[in-house]
Amino acid sequence: MIRSSGQSLNIQNNVMKEKDTDKRINDPEKGSRLPILVTIVGRSESGKTTLMEKLIPEFRKRGLRVGTIKHHLHDFDIDHPGKDSRRHKQSGSETTIISSPHMIGMVMDVDHDHSLEELLPFFNGKDIVISEGYKKADIPKVEIFRPEVHDRPVCENDETLIAIMTDADVHLDVPRFGTGDVKRLADFLVRHFELDKR
Repeated sequence: MIRSSGQSLNIQNNVMKEKDTDKRINDPEKGSRLPILVTIVGRSESGKTTLMEKLIPEFRKRGLRVGTIKHHLHDFDIDHPGKDSRRHKQSGSETTIISSPHMIGMVMDVDHDHSLEELLPFFNGKDIVISEGYKKADIPKVEIFRPEVHDRPVCENDETLIAIMTDADVHLDVPRFGTGDVKRLADFLVRHFELDKR
């Protein structure tokens, strides 16, 4: 359950339900609208990144502003040795921003693995944020399942599963899309989250 603006969002029965028709998570104190959040899950080598690469342009064609999050269980480094920004960090800066006319990058020290809800404020102004991973998170999920890679879907008993993408004869209580049906999946997500009513 996520609490925001005095409302409770209950994710149950495979549908994200709210007390009113607006399915966005709002931040009334800042007067801003946070985006819809959905995560793509599946076991290793199931094709999560490939699905995201195809899904993002489908949302962009519909005029939606898209953000993405990739969950990484291990340390990573996007700031390279010898660069000025690395020197700033090594000197003790807790947050370093690299800014150019076309791109901004930020490196920030954190004290815990941030939840998706904690990361959402970084995406203010976007319509939808698609994450890759976070299969244990209590948020709407789309699973990509390939039986040639793994025996069973990872989310077969997960009430936050809203759709599955597979070519296998899998019967779960959610809509099923073939692995080539990215456009239909995008259409479903737009309808499910009412993204066309933004």
